[in-house]
Amino acid sequence: MDQEVEIISSETRKEKIKNFIINKKKTIVSAVIFLLLILFSLLFYQEYKKENRVFLANKYNEAIIENESGDKSKVLKSMKEIIEEKDKTYSPLAFYYLVDNDLIKSREEINKYFDILINEIGLDRENKNLTIFKKGLYNSDFAEESELLNILNPVIKSESIWKPHALYLMAEYYLAKKEKQKSKEFFEQLINLEDISLKIKVEAQKRLRSDFGE
Repeated sequence: MDQEVEIISSETRKEKIKNFIINKKKTIVSAVIFLLLILFSLLFYQEYKKENRVFLANKYNEAIIENESGDKSKVLKSMKEIIEEKDKTYSPLAFYYLVDNDLIKSREEINKYFDILINEIGLDRENKNLTIFKKGLYNSDFAEESELLNILNPVIKSESIWKPHALYLMAEYYLAKKEKQKSKEFFEQLINLEDISLKIKVEAQKRLRSDFGE
């Protein structure tokens, strides 16, 4: 008797499953097609990214060769196009190449490209903080106090490995402007950090002794 009940229950389950599949056939097929489309889209996107990286690498190398031959306008155009692609590797390389080779001079344009690197290409945290520091360093010769602090505060108020460098930059900035008290405060913040390289800490201590008699 128990075996008969078990057989009936088993057959009932199979029948329910069969009916479910028949009744939900369209839904199941649609779900499978949807999943396949997602899979193919991901594979296509990955292949596109791979091919685009190769394209950007070739374009970057060709621009460098072009620069050596003397056609600066083509180099500038190519490197700007690479920056606008917002690639994590080649956009920063293209931007720094333009800056290092003095091919781009407009402060407004340079800051625009800094902002693309910082906000739009998805750099990892410390590379992003390094880029913020570099933007601050670039602007430190002509920025107003509030502007420079606004640039550097995301690093200064973090636990980034670039925080000591940002504090040192602000200390030097105030010292150059003869604002010794503000400069001293930043040097003191710097030497009181727990996680700091010995080299930069010693340098800050030297500056406190030589410039502030401490």
